[in-house]
Formats: sequence, structure tokens, C-alpha cells
Amino acid sequence: MATTITITQLYQLLEPKIGKKEAETLTAYINEKITDEVKSNIANLTTKEDLANTRADMIKWMFIFWVGQLAAMFGLLYIFFKK
Repeated sequence: MATTITITQLYQLLEPKIGKKEAETLTAYINEKITDEVKSNIANLTTKEDLANTRADMIKWMFIFWVGQLAAMFGLLYIFFKK
């Protein structure tokens, strides 16, 4: 199980080892990257409306396909029985 650590805790762990300025810069960079990743994930979330639109489009194209298949089948049957 992973241990959770806050940015403040990370800063407090790094400051004595790498210095105040470097620890501050590193934690600010990490915090910025985490924020960017969260914003990216939120922007890519699928909503129920997106799913409903996708479902409606799939049904529409399935219907168009079925109509085309029926037209092709009846066309072939017409040609076959005409002779």
C-alpha cells in the first residue's frame, strides 16, 4: 500500500537534504504537474450526455446500414426472379 504524502510534508523532508530554495522549486514543480494532470483528466471525462449522443449516433448508423442491406437484398432478389 502506497503512503500518502502532502506537498508540505515533501518540502519538509527535502529542505534539510537539498536546501530551502531547491526544495521549494521542486515541490512547486511537482504541484504544478499534479494540477496539470488533474485538469487534463477532468477535461477528458465522459459525461452521460456524451454517452447518450454516441448511442443515438450508433442507432442511426445501424438503421442506415440495415436499410442499405435490405435494398441490396431486394435488388438481388428482383434480378434473380426477373430472369
